[in-house]
Amino acid sequence: MSGRDGGPLRRRLERFGREFAKFGTIGGLGLLVDLGVFNLLRHLTDVPVVRASVFATVVAIGFNYLGFRYFTYRERDKNRRTRELTLFLLFSVVGLVIQSGVLYTATYGFGWDSPLQSNAFKFLGIGIATVFRFWSYRTWVFRKLPEGDAVESDGIEPGAVETGAVRAAESDPLLDARAPRVPVDRAT
Repeated sequence: MSGRDGGPLRRRLERFGREFAKFGTIGGLGLLVDLGVFNLLRHLTDVPVVRASVFATVVAIGFNYLGFRYFTYRERDKNRRTRELTLFLLFSVVGLVIQSGVLYTATYGFGWDSPLQSNAFKFLGIGIATVFRFWSYRTWVFRKLPEGDAVESDGIEPGAVETGAVRAAESDPLLDARAPRVPVDRAT
């Protein structure tokens, strides 16, 4: 070990890089789900192209939520799940409108409706919407825990320190906020 850890900026960039890689992994799998369902609908049914895209995106949104919640952002705040899910769905719908708008414009505005063109513009729309989703999910949906609640360190699982602190507080009445208060004799 060289004795230098690169400082706080380097640690932040490394954490961001890990987060981005996890987001990309789930997003890449979600992309496969989205394109797979889209192409199945396009080739096996008579569903119009934009409607097939919307249905495929809704299936991918469900897949992505589970992946983001339990893999990418598993150490983030889990206290307000209803709020989290509501915001996730809201921002996902905005992303759906972005990507469907690109496909709609290509299909009905320019008449580009071949399977290759549909896939290319669906992929382009997903790319544009992904930038928006990454920003909105990390900023508004999967919020960071307050600094004192999360400790990130190599070799220590997120939550391990918190769990130990809670156990210590529960076993020591001086640390446990739920312990009955005993009045202090002011005469001493």
